[in-house]
Parts: sequence; structure tokens; C-alpha cells
Amino acid sequence: MKLSALLFSFPMLRASLWLCASAALTLTPLQTAPGQDPGATPAPTPGATPAPTPGATPAPGATPAPGATPAPGATPAPGATPGQPAPPTPVVLAPPPSAVPQIVLQNGRSLPIASVTLKKDMFEVKVDTDNFGTGSTIPFTSVDHVFGDKPPAINQAIALILLGKPLEGRKLLIPILADHKDTAKLPGNFWLEAARATLVANALEGAAPPCTAIGKEISEATPDPGPDPFVELGKALLMPITTKVSEREAALRALITDAMPTDLCAYASFFLAELLKKDTRNDAAIESYLAVPCLYPSGGLVCVGVAQLRAAQLLSGQETRRLESRFMIQAAMRNTKDTAAKDIVAKELENLK
Repeated sequence: MKLSALLFSFPMLRASLWLCASAALTLTPLQTAPGQDPGATPAPTPGATPAPTPGATPAPGATPAPGATPAPGATPAPGATPGQPAPPTPVVLAPPPSAVPQIVLQNGRSLPIASVTLKKDMFEVKVDTDNFGTGSTIPFTSVDHVFGDKPPAINQAIALILLGKPLEGRKLLIPILADHKDTAKLPGNFWLEAARATLVANALEGAAPPCTAIGKEISEATPDPGPDPFVELGKALLMPITTKVSEREAALRALITDAMPTDLCAYASFFLAELLKKDTRNDAAIESYLAVPCLYPSGGLVCVGVAQLRAAQLLSGQETRRLESRFMIQAAMRNTKDTAAKDIVAKELENLK
């Protein structure tokens, strides 16, 4: 069929072709700047990115334009797909630097604990610092608090003590007690926690005189009058093995009250659970272990973690509570980081798989 007959038979096709032809004839010609040759290449607009020339090779070191084809043999940026921009480089944040324990004055200035020594009611500077020269003195009443990261040896020692190795744990605390003794009466000090852990270690070793001596130092360092509550914990742990279980249990339960400090309640609950476990009262022992993370979570991260470990070990022996034991072990893994307990936790977790 001829084209003329086809157009005559289909009016809509004829109208469409007519509109396309009209549009092609009425396209606006490329505008040129005044005085510019109509056939010349138009000048680029200031600030505009020139379009890539088909087949052109970008200059060495130049970044190809979006959508441009890289030159033959060119190596795309690491992680980039040819023809697409490279993904952004991830930002890796460095861990914050550790803060050396230091005393902070009421005016905001501070200096490391290792650079001062306490003489009566004055801190004397032993070495030059940014704010003070050697021989300078600072009134004790001008110091506001202690600031810095807790020495890692404290948590490591507490873990060893709770795992039944009091002698090893106590040895780690000896330099802490010496280095931080001058700050024992300041808020935020690290001496008090180390001293209380030392008291517990001495009691577990059956060393009554050192336990009594460190208890007296603790009582003098705390602002409350009378003996420190941890002295009573030492007495309960010093009870001879021949003492009736009921009497030792009553002594520990008497320390688990709302009137006692949280860390003392955590320690007492843990050692009560240890006593109940030896007495083969496993259900009561589990309850006492779980009281540490559930009722006294602020009593110390390591104490919480080791209590979770011990509870998980007992729960794993009950077929219906193995899943609960697994969850408890996973929590203990987080709370015993960088201590001797972590290896035991990892082994228990592997056994539960």
C-alpha cells in the first residue's frame, strides 16, 4: 500500500506525523553571544562543569565527571565501581586517651596524684607541673575531688578475690593502696575501693590482724562516725569453718539491708550464695547470686559479673534453665572484661553451645 493511501486511511496517524514535522521546524536555534560566529563552539558558563567530550581521556590525576567513562586501562578508586563515584571513606574514631588520676582544686586546676604528697594538712608538689612548681604547697581544704580513670588493677584484684584467689588479688592492690593513700579522704578517690577489697581478701585468708588494721584505716577515711560497715563483713567472713552454717548465714544476711551501702550488700549477697552452694542449697544460692545484678547492680561491675557467672554455672545444670544460663553468661562476659573471670566465662559459654 502506498504511503498516501495509508495516511488517507488512518487520519490519526496523519495528524501525528504533521505535529512532529511542525515541532521539528519550530525548534529554537542555539543562541550565540553578540559578535560570536553562529557556527563556533559556545563559551562555557563561568562556574559550570564542562561536559565530557565523547572519547576523551581525562588528564592524569583528574577525577572523571559523573557518568564519564574512565580511560582504557585506568584503575578505579578502591571500592569504586567503574562509571560510578567511589564510596565515602569511613571515619575511624580513635579511643579517648586514658585520664591519669589527679586531684582537682576548687578553682578548676588539677595536677596528677603522683606529683604530690600529703604533709599534715597540705599537699606538697614533688615535681614541676603545668600549674605548680616543685615545693609549692596546696591546702588540703582547697582540693575538691579526685578525677581520672580507675586503675585497672582494682577490678582485676576484685575478680581474683571473688574467684577464690584472695592472696593473688591482694598483691595487686598493694601498690594502689600506697599510691592513693594521700587522697583517701577526698570524694571520688580510688583508695577506698581498693582498701575494702583488701579487707575482704584478708578475711578470706583468715588473717585477722591485717583485716582489723585495714578496717581501722577505712573507718578513719570515711566521713561517717564509727566503724565502717565493711568491718562487719570482715568479721562475718573471719568466722571459723567450724562455726555452724546457720550462724554464718545469719551474720551475712544481717548485712543485706537497705541501711547498708550498696557495694556491701553486693559482697554480702555474693558470699552468702557461696555459703549456700557449699551447703548444697542450690536454689537458694542461685537466688542470692542473682540478687547482686538484680538488686545491687551499682555495687560493682566485677562483683555483678562474677555473680552472674556463678549463677549461670548452677543454672546450666538444670535442663529447663539452660537458655537462662546462656543469657546470664553473655551478661557476665560484658561485666568481667579485662579480668581473670573473662576466660572462665568464655569457657562456660562455649560449653553451653
